[in-house]
Amino acid sequence: MTQVLEEKKVGTKAWPWLTFGLACAMVSAACVWIPIHVIRPFHPQNATALIVALWVHDAGPLLAGLCAALVVALTILSWKKITGRGRRIRFRIATVCLCAVAIAGAYLTHVNIFEKMFHPYDAPAFESADKAQVDRDDMVLAVLLGGHARAYPILMMGYHHIVNDTVEGVPIAVTYCTLCHTGIVWDPVVDGKRLHFRLAGINNGNALMRDEETRSVWQQSTGEAIFGPLKGQHLKLIHSSELTYALWRKEQPQGDVLKPDAPYLPEYEKMGWENYVEKAPAMVDTSKSGIKPHQLMLGVTVAGKNKAYPIDSILAAKLIQDEVADSPVLLVVGPDGSSIRVFEAAELTFAREEGDRVMQDAETGSGWNFQGCAVDGKLAGRCLKEIEANKDYWFDWMNHHPETAVFKG
Repeated sequence: MTQVLEEKKVGTKAWPWLTFGLACAMVSAACVWIPIHVIRPFHPQNATALIVALWVHDAGPLLAGLCAALVVALTILSWKKITGRGRRIRFRIATVCLCAVAIAGAYLTHVNIFEKMFHPYDAPAFESADKAQVDRDDMVLAVLLGGHARAYPILMMGYHHIVNDTVEGVPIAVTYCTLCHTGIVWDPVVDGKRLHFRLAGINNGNALMRDEETRSVWQQSTGEAIFGPLKGQHLKLIHSSELTYALWRKEQPQGDVLKPDAPYLPEYEKMGWENYVEKAPAMVDTSKSGIKPHQLMLGVTVAGKNKAYPIDSILAAKLIQDEVADSPVLLVVGPDGSSIRVFEAAELTFAREEGDRVMQDAETGSGWNFQGCAVDGKLAGRCLKEIEANKDYWFDWMNHHPETAVFKG
């Protein structure tokens, strides 16, 4: 009879401890689960849920660490206080399990799961164009700064997503999002401070980046900070071109090429990720536009006005003269039949030609190359001003440029 009363007394003492420990363990686990569940690929992100997930991600290390410490303290304090052999054993097993969950949660809040899947290239190395083992038809993201040319193969960028680099003393952040086919180079200096970016997740099919200095979160395709101390700030574009390696090497024979990061060579193998992404469900409804979500576009912005040009249309036409924001623009395909550049058309009218002399103006008969410079005729030596343009799947371009026009020619 005495033992039964003792067992009942034990039960009333044990449950409060276990309830508190369970709550702490659940909070610790939630600090891991909520960001992973919300900020994940092939899953639509609600704006409110995204902000909550980012807040939990930021607060997670402190909150989960505190919960883990409380569960461990609870276990130590109550280890010998619970009487009754059977209940004591069950209680100790339960608290040890809760400790394991809480501690695991606290540890995992410090792990960037996205960089476990796509390892960062923290110390990018380069090699000369004549030594680089890049297929001639592979696309590269090309940058020219201070007379120094660099190429970042899309095959590598699609795995690493971000390369923090410096070219001729100019800091740059080279970024690529495989889910939306968008390669953009950003100026990482904000308010006089250089930022270093890491992959931080996904937002409706476009990569998120987190800077190490302020832990603000940035949208890759727009360069806007959507969370953190720098929310509302915008990164500035650094001019880049997406070209075939063969064409880039012809234009920049003395340039440098991003060298493969040896431990991840197998990850660079062509695995048909573009075909896989195109078949995956889009996170943005484009049905009202009548355009398929994974239609690849070339997005052009002039004077705050946006226009999307289907890549298929550009490659078929090889040369398009149009207007954006009442300004004449010229889209021209390179001699490789794949690379595209956009220029201010000024007062000239162009006709397509083949070879290195890709076009001729009707006004003077001068011939122009793919770099936008006249190579012969009356205007020889004159160069057109290049306009920023980047490839993007329609769902992502439409999502971030809702007022965009679309080329229908």
